[in-house]
Amino acid sequence: MGTDARRVGRRGQPNYPGAVTTRQPRVEIEYCTQCRWLLRAAWTAQELLTTFTRDLGEVALVPGVGGVFEVRLDGETLWSRKESGFPDLAELKRLVRDRVAPGRDLGHSDRKDQSASS
Repeated sequence: MGTDARRVGRRGQPNYPGAVTTRQPRVEIEYCTQCRWLLRAAWTAQELLTTFTRDLGEVALVPGVGGVFEVRLDGETLWSRKESGFPDLAELKRLVRDRVAPGRDLGHSDRKDQSASS
């Protein structure tokens, strides 16, 4: 048995120091360390992982600088704070859902603001 055969982890991926694997689909949340937006990024990650428990392969927090707060899915930018402000979580969940689990009902996150129509 080779050395790598003993070090295979879950899903047959290498499980040894230096092994770099990613699980798809992969969400990256890049946040500004200068602005101290780690907690906002972690909260966003928690919300996505709670909503898409079996649909996401991983969510990564990526430290950045210069006021960055971007959410990317498999390299595609879904949300950029510089363009649209901080993400509206319901809208962000819909954007993620449309790519990883189309047709899935998100409950209250799918409903438009009903107070505006009252």
